[in-house]
Amino acid sequence: MRVILHEDVSSLGKSGEVVTVKEGFGRNYLLPQRLAVLATERNVKQIEHQKKVIAARNAKLQKDAKSVADKLAGLEVVIPRQAGEGDKLFGSVNTRDIEEGLKSLGVTVDRKKILLSEPIKALGDYHVEIKLGQAVTGKLKVRIVGQS
Repeated sequence: MRVILHEDVSSLGKSGEVVTVKEGFGRNYLLPQRLAVLATERNVKQIEHQKKVIAARNAKLQKDAKSVADKLAGLEVVIPRQAGEGDKLFGSVNTRDIEEGLKSLGVTVDRKKILLSEPIKALGDYHVEIKLGQAVTGKLKVRIVGQS
């Protein structure tokens, strides 16, 4: 029996694959659990069409993410903060502050995508990575300056 998997099934295959299984396993487990559908011509064509649509959507998202990464490479976010001795900040600069700085420059990025291992606690220049897509990361220059 040939079936198209709707979900990943361990030791059988991944979602969207056409696999051959024994009649009983397909009829008594995969089909009732809605883990697979019969591999008729119509269903195979439908899955192929869905794969093409998903690939096109992913390519567009990748292209958009690369354009945002290029835009971020030319930007510098300046964040003024009060500092004490040794250029140590009173408080810290976190992803929320960087997100607000980007908004003021006209770029919208979710703060959960800003990769900051720990909050910034001193004045200076920093390079922060921002995850924009599946395999696309952008670098942003963040400058923390003393507030007068």
